[in-house]
Amino acid sequence: MTQIIDGKAYAAKLRAAIAAEVATLAFKPGLAVVLVGDDPASKVYVANKARQTVEVGMRSFEHRLPAETTQEALLALVRQLNADPAVHGILVQLPLPKHLNAEAVIAAISPEKDVDGLTVMNAGRLASGAEGLVPCTPLGCLLLLQDNIPDMTGLHAVVVGRSNLVGKPVAQLLLQQNCTVTMAHSKTRDLPGLCRTADILVAAVGRPEMVKGDWIKPGAVVIDVGINRVPAGEGKSRLVGDVAFAEAASVAGKITPVPGGVGPMTIACLLRNTLTAAKRLHAGR
Repeated sequence: MTQIIDGKAYAAKLRAAIAAEVATLAFKPGLAVVLVGDDPASKVYVANKARQTVEVGMRSFEHRLPAETTQEALLALVRQLNADPAVHGILVQLPLPKHLNAEAVIAAISPEKDVDGLTVMNAGRLASGAEGLVPCTPLGCLLLLQDNIPDMTGLHAVVVGRSNLVGKPVAQLLLQQNCTVTMAHSKTRDLPGLCRTADILVAAVGRPEMVKGDWIKPGAVVIDVGINRVPAGEGKSRLVGDVAFAEAASVAGKITPVPGGVGPMTIACLLRNTLTAAKRLHAGR
């Protein structure tokens, strides 16, 4: 029988462990979140981040800027946060309004405070196996996998999706676990056949229920990163992943649900990254 991987429960345990460690520190780690504009989904997400930051005993610094904020003003704020010793982690909520250059803003964040793990420096550190800050969602995927497969050596992992945010860093993390990793995407030839060879299948392609049950190797561990809102009739909607869950659950050995799988791990790993950055910065002073 398929085992459901409970990301919500694991995230709660991780937050409790972070809170316990924060309580032992002689200083309070601080996380600054910058929100530009009033995108409804981003506002909810930022509020959740702030609440959970405070709940684990950290300081939360929220910067809510109007949608018409200029590139120069946003970069000035990032530089200010880089220089603030009370701030150990900086996260600029994406997406930004279209007139702003997100790449330039991310590049301005100090790599040591880049708790989203998106700077070129941290991406390079991950690719080369050096110590850095890892993007939160890929880190959450890894922790769930380690909890369910203590030794991944020699397993074939297929990552469907090649984004800088999830696909590429997940592949790097799995390589570090001694997996044999194949990166695939929507244009891969015979994608279903390739997925059927995977002991570990990570779906991060951003297409609702694209991965079908007959794409999955019996007994495989499936990590569904997708969060897609689809119509549910009568003007309502529902959340689904990139995997057709009901079909996949009849074949997979273990699988993450949507919601309640990878999603809750993202903020928990953001807090973990903030704690990691804080300890490194404090030790370097």
